[in-house]
Amino acid sequence: MCGTPAVGNLDAMGEAMSTSGMRPTATGGAVGDRDLRVSDAEREHVGTLLQRAVGLGMLSLGEFTERMDTALAAKTRGELNAVLVDLPGIRLNGQPQPAPASYGRPRPAPAPAGNVIRSRLSSVNRRGRWQVPSSLYLSNHMSSVTLDFTEAIMSTQVVELRMDDFCSSLTLIVPGEATVDLDGLELTGSSITNKVRGGSTTIGPLHLVVHGKLRFGSVTAKYPFGVQWRRLVSGA
Repeated sequence: MCGTPAVGNLDAMGEAMSTSGMRPTATGGAVGDRDLRVSDAEREHVGTLLQRAVGLGMLSLGEFTERMDTALAAKTRGELNAVLVDLPGIRLNGQPQPAPASYGRPRPAPAPAGNVIRSRLSSVNRRGRWQVPSSLYLSNHMSSVTLDFTEAIMSTQVVELRMDDFCSSLTLIVPGEATVDLDGLELTGSSITNKVRGGSTTIGPLHLVVHGKLRFGSVTAKYPFGVQWRRLVSGA
């Protein structure tokens, strides 16, 4: 080959950046917090906040992708904070801490975990009776991801998988009557192997729709070994 946090209330952990006024520079001038350089740890923290925003329904998957690209490319705290400016509960540089919520104000219900799979130089496996949301966002760099749906707990018949992977492999293992549509993928130096019915005419009891971008990676959709063997023997 060239993690998913549980979502929660943003107010409870939305301290993206602190306010500390002006700081001296090496040349004797002063620089505000918004012009300070950011570290990888700060970018990762903002990425976690964006993932929680997706889980709470504040951002669509497309908006999440766009903002993550901006956050990963940010050099200063001002650039990094730009992706959080319209999300409630996030404190920006130069702004006071938001007033605590009143007792009568309802808090949003926590969304189920697992709607975002993000990894770097890692191996991710989802097997057994894992809860499958209606949509999954995959953002993996130099990683291997296996999603086994054969014993998974489904909430919908159709599951959307949106990819933004680089130098990574994705393996989808589906039940015998499932269908998988891989036609929506935009490939760059990548390969697709689909050993499953595409569902162009009739979709199965589980239908996966995979789209997005895959750069220098691979996607394989297949049935479990026993199902593949029985289909081979029967000539199906």
